[in-house]
Amino acid sequence: MKRIRVGTKKRTLGLCMLMATLLFGSAVAKADVVLDWNAIAVNTAIANGQNPFAQARTAAIVQLAVFESVNAITGDYHPYLGTIVAPPGASADAAAIQAAYRVLSTYFPASHLTLDAELANSLASLPDGQAKNDGIATGEAAALAMIALRANDGSSPPQFKIPGPVVPGEWQATPSCPIVNGIKVGIAFQWQNVTPFGIPSASEFLLDPPPALTSHQYAKAYNEVMTVGSLNSTERPQDRANVALFYAASSPTQVFNQALQQVAQERWHSLSENARVLAVVNMAMNDSLVASFLNKYHYNFWRPETAIHAGDTDGNPKTQADPSFVPFVTTPCFPSYPSNHGSAANGAAVILKHIYGEGGHFITLSNPAVPDIVLQYTTFKQITDDISDARVYGGIHFRTDQVAGERLGKAIGKAVYKHNLRRMHDDD
Repeated sequence: MKRIRVGTKKRTLGLCMLMATLLFGSAVAKADVVLDWNAIAVNTAIANGQNPFAQARTAAIVQLAVFESVNAITGDYHPYLGTIVAPPGASADAAAIQAAYRVLSTYFPASHLTLDAELANSLASLPDGQAKNDGIATGEAAALAMIALRANDGSSPPQFKIPGPVVPGEWQATPSCPIVNGIKVGIAFQWQNVTPFGIPSASEFLLDPPPALTSHQYAKAYNEVMTVGSLNSTERPQDRANVALFYAASSPTQVFNQALQQVAQERWHSLSENARVLAVVNMAMNDSLVASFLNKYHYNFWRPETAIHAGDTDGNPKTQADPSFVPFVTTPCFPSYPSNHGSAANGAAVILKHIYGEGGHFITLSNPAVPDIVLQYTTFKQITDDISDARVYGGIHFRTDQVAGERLGKAIGKAVYKHNLRRMHDDD
């Protein structure tokens, strides 16, 4: 089991600004059916109340089904499944539409009326005939194959973490955690065992431990989050409050698919290229979250909310307890180290940087759950920096959790990109 060493890295604050309300995806004009159905997929998962890690899994399945169906027709890349055969002349557009529809309608039966309408609308734009029919059959086959592949991937049934004795540094349930059999518990305990999409095993990405409670590094991180992350902090600028609220409401899947749609349209890549980048990015986000949960429950490190209440028990003279500390946003119900948002965001960003370049983009992020906050970015790093700030200024993560998440996500993103869906005859 190899370890990933966590270093300290200077951060750059992301650019954010307040604009008029935009619905998710509204800043993205109609492009191709792959991008259209990516937006439908993300919106459907959100509408059905999926949590952020389940969203990442669903998005990866959808986008791999779309990729596999399109690639069976175009043959541009090495396949993921390698079992889908398309008739000559089959429509790649029809294949992509049907693949996305079938996965979504299977996982979200409550949305079948909306999905049926989207399917009819999308297919109506294609000329009837054998090519369309063959494309639909190809998309159906790819979707059913992906659904079958992930049927027993460890994502269910739900499992819970029962907190251990109250020990300094050890995770304890926070106020919003659910009660199971009379005990407040941690959620998604099974997610560390979910089968990854693009890496052999999450256990290959074990981080170094979080900083020792008696260390200067821990005291620095502790005092930062206590100062800027409390509910009534006077040290939190409005722009940092905005990013904390925005990313509390917005999953990495929602954020980076929205960003990818916009950047993809800047570059006018082909249907096949768009299918491939959406697949590898969503694979990386899912796998980063799986590895993040493995590290979380391996180290079982306490949240700032718990730590600051018990600051007089950690053996560090530079940390003062504040029993009245309440975080600006609600603490998630699982251990702190590393950050899930940081892991998944950096897993996506490292791939997007490689494909599209770091900067020169115009990305607008919006979420109807926080309609008065709209963020604009020109680089992917600005997004990941804001996510890092969001979790600290939100009072739910130490800065060291974010640094660890960045390191983890980058390592997984690079591995997923290197070893999956490579262009044919490309050995680089």
